[in-house]
Amino acid sequence: MHPSHFSAVLLFALFVSIVFGITMRDTPQRMVRYGAYCFVMFVGAAIVLSWLMFLIAR
Repeated sequence: MHPSHFSAVLLFALFVSIVFGITMRDTPQRMVRYGAYCFVMFVGAAIVLSWLMFLIAR
C-alpha cells in the first residue's frame, strides 16, 4: 500500500497532534481541544503551502 502525499500529511498531522495534545496540556478536555487545534492548523498549512507552491511553479 502506497499512501498519497495528502494521506501521508494527514497521518503525520494526526500523530503529531496527538503527541502535542498529550504533552502540552494537563486536563483531558484541554488535550483533545489542543490536539484538534494542532491537527486543523497542520492540515490548513499543508493546503495553503501546496497551493502556494502550485502557483509559484506555474
